Amino acid sequence: MPATGGVVMMLRRSLGLMLAAPWAAHAQGEWSPDRPIRMLVGFAPGGSTDTTARLVSQGIAQALGQQVLVENRTGAAGNLANEHVARSAPDGYTLVMGSMGTHATNAALYRNLGFDVVRDFAPVSLVALSACLMVVRADLPARNVAELIAAGRATPGGLNCGIAGAGSSQHFAAALFEHQAGLRFTQVAYRGGAPAMADLVSRRLDVMFTPVVEAIEQVRAGQVRALGITRQGRSAQLPDIPAVGEALPGYVFNSWLGVFAPAATPAPVVQRLSREVAQALRQPALRERMEALGYEVVGSTPEEFAALQRAELPRVTELVRLSGATVE
Repeated sequence: MPATGGVVMMLRRSLGLMLAAPWAAHAQGEWSPDRPIRMLVGFAPGGSTDTTARLVSQGIAQALGQQVLVENRTGAAGNLANEHVARSAPDGYTLVMGSMGTHATNAALYRNLGFDVVRDFAPVSLVALSACLMVVRADLPARNVAELIAAGRATPGGLNCGIAGAGSSQHFAAALFEHQAGLRFTQVAYRGGAPAMADLVSRRLDVMFTPVVEAIEQVRAGQVRALGITRQGRSAQLPDIPAVGEALPGYVFNSWLGVFAPAATPAPVVQRLSREVAQALRQPALRERMEALGYEVVGSTPEEFAALQRAELPRVTELVRLSGATVE
């Protein structure tokens, strides 16, 4: 399966250069908006995508001296918002906070999107990566990833694994783990992460993969145990939790968030927006808020973000195949 670790490392190095650059000295005559910008989010207010969009929008607004209004256009797993942006004027005034789900997974899950996730969008900047925690019920005998693999292989029918949504990052993280560890879970489907976590706390499930922000309170309270994090290397915010790849070499799973504009948006407009996203990501308060949500703040140039998206498409298509994910 194609890996994106090299692309991610390049983006991490790029962010360091971007954050050190003197963006205050903008070239004369560059694009500056003369009216508010809209940033669409394909999900409900209060979720992690919405929260990230609002944080980044505030930073862009401060830099540009124009409002950046977040508009929630929910439905069809983010496809309604994407279709609207794909059909909007390519003038820099309509953006979307996209994700691995909306700009890679949906292309593999849905037959008739009404738009093309590559041809109809101009990548502006990758914003952040999001890993999952592998968490288990508090009384599971396995104390680490290696012991969980052994238990999974030895348990008839497999350990019970909660799956919060077909084709979700949690689903893919579990499917990739099964594939690389050579075991099968008994997958228990849920409509969201909260009921799955409730069953894990109640010890009706054995294991699940979940975004950091949705599990860290239960981990700290001792209600569940975190055996690993799916990112490449340990998290600076959670240094005591090993990377899953320490016990299962080669295992890495991240989802991502990033800003897109409509295709054919002029390059100077895309470049200006990309610079202001990078400037927003410099702000300590924004970084702290996003890290508290479990994100790794990255940032990128438009070209680097486009390369990441292209690399993700075959990887996600393979994850859909491995997981057996379908949509109703």
